[in-house]
Amino acid sequence: MWYYLKKYPVSLTIIGVVIYLSFFRPPSLPIARIPNMDKIVHFCMYGGLSGMLWLEFLWNHRRGETVLWHAWIGAVLCPIVMSGVIEVLQRYLTSYRGGDWLDFLANIGGVTVATVVAYCLIRPRMMQKKS
Repeated sequence: MWYYLKKYPVSLTIIGVVIYLSFFRPPSLPIARIPNMDKIVHFCMYGGLSGMLWLEFLWNHRRGETVLWHAWIGAVLCPIVMSGVIEVLQRYLTSYRGGDWLDFLANIGGVTVATVVAYCLIRPRMMQKKS
């Protein structure tokens, strides 16, 4: 437990914020009138979460001891599963939120874009600086 708190403090904070935002009762704001704004928010939340998980993983394993499949599980699979579980819990445990498949797809889209950016752009640069 302490290992993860030490190695992934920003990611764990973002996970806590995402969980909180997923279950609190949102105020009625005019911004909600923008079509599909919630999908953009979902995309950004999960893209930011996955991106930070990738960054912290790559930073913590930049000396060459990288076990890359850990990153794929922790930065890709876990956020996707977490988002699906949250959507189901919103549907069945709250009266003011609803589980939405399109929200889930927006979450997956955010994770996918963050993964492509981290793996194809950031990872090679971090590995280059190591040399």
